[in-house]
Amino acid sequence: MVKLRLKRCGRKQRAIYRIVAIDVRSRREGRDLQKVGFYDPIKNQTCLNVPAILYFLEKGAQPTRTVYDILRKAEFFKDKERTLS
Repeated sequence: MVKLRLKRCGRKQRAIYRIVAIDVRSRREGRDLQKVGFYDPIKNQTCLNVPAILYFLEKGAQPTRTVYDILRKAEFFKDKERTLS
């Protein structure tokens, strides 16, 4: 099973996170299938690769709770509903 989850990067006390598609059995810094975005909680910046995220969601990937909240704040699901309608 594939999940969309966060992968920690950066240095001590200055973490940034990549949003990656990764196998459930892999560890947090394990090998990912594809990088689909990043999130910087300090600067509150988000960059998303929307076509890649849509591809993995259509294939059955499940976002973790944190990634789901990040996507919701970026209004990702509103755009998705518009394209499906």
